[in-house]
Amino acid sequence: MENSGGEVVEKDRTVVCIGDIHGYFSKLQALWSNLEIHLGPSAFASALVIFLGDYCDRGPQTLEVLDFLISLPARYPAQTHVFLCGNHDFAFAAFVGALPAPPDGSHFSSTWSEYECNEEREGWFKGLGFEEMHLQGRRWAGTIKVKWNSEKGMEYKGSIYDAAPTFQSYGVPHGSADLIKAVPNAHKKFLANLVWVHEEDNVWIDSPDGRLCCELIAVHAGLEKSKNVDAQMKRLRAKDTSQPKVTALSGRHDVWEIPKELTEKPTIVLSGHHGKLFIEGLRLVIDEGGGMQDLPVAAIVLPQMVIIRDTDKISAMEQM
Repeated sequence: MENSGGEVVEKDRTVVCIGDIHGYFSKLQALWSNLEIHLGPSAFASALVIFLGDYCDRGPQTLEVLDFLISLPARYPAQTHVFLCGNHDFAFAAFVGALPAPPDGSHFSSTWSEYECNEEREGWFKGLGFEEMHLQGRRWAGTIKVKWNSEKGMEYKGSIYDAAPTFQSYGVPHGSADLIKAVPNAHKKFLANLVWVHEEDNVWIDSPDGRLCCELIAVHAGLEKSKNVDAQMKRLRAKDTSQPKVTALSGRHDVWEIPKELTEKPTIVLSGHHGKLFIEGLRLVIDEGGGMQDLPVAAIVLPQMVIIRDTDKISAMEQM
């Protein structure tokens, strides 16, 4: 099939979208194996695989998760891999010095003032190098004073980001500046290269009206409905670190819906982040686990709209 530009468009191109992993390497391994069995060798080997961000924190094996992700292009050279930046990854990168400098020439310390009223409660990092650290790096490595996270029904793990397991996976106590040396350069490069938004044309999706050809925008939390989409996309593509918080990576209610500008032609808006599995029309939120130990890591396979989890028991007989 050809599109209006004369390009050949594959209606059955496989797109795999993997939700937040949060340091659970064993879950990632099981999910990856289930995807390979479900899709079969040929479709799996040539798939576009979009990871929706939040590779670190909460779970115990961030180091192993990053090693696995970094290895994929060499192990699966015919696949295309997209690694989105989540809010946890942004903060991890901020702490270890892997964020790009603000494009306006400002200092990372300029990101603090708007939220300084939270510094004592969140116990921002004040160790070696904090003077030139982005707000989110200081929050990530801090020690939160309130120990109980009422929203999640669990104790905080070190900081408001639950970053202690990430420190521990590199053999470093939570909040120690030694992490900066302990994180391998390959991991820092991976964090530095994470994209804040990814765009695809000609992604097919099964709908009640048949198979539909769409544009796709993948961003960790979503796009703000109340702001101009083009302006948001420009800032995301530029990875503008002058912002104290990047709403498209960390927002909640304000990024839940698809902006009206994107409803004029079929556009999938794909995210993780929200700690739930939500599929409504072309708004896809794939984060069933939310970093919780007893919940699965999930993926969605397009165009068929099939959900695959690490906990599924899939046999070779169930291949697509």
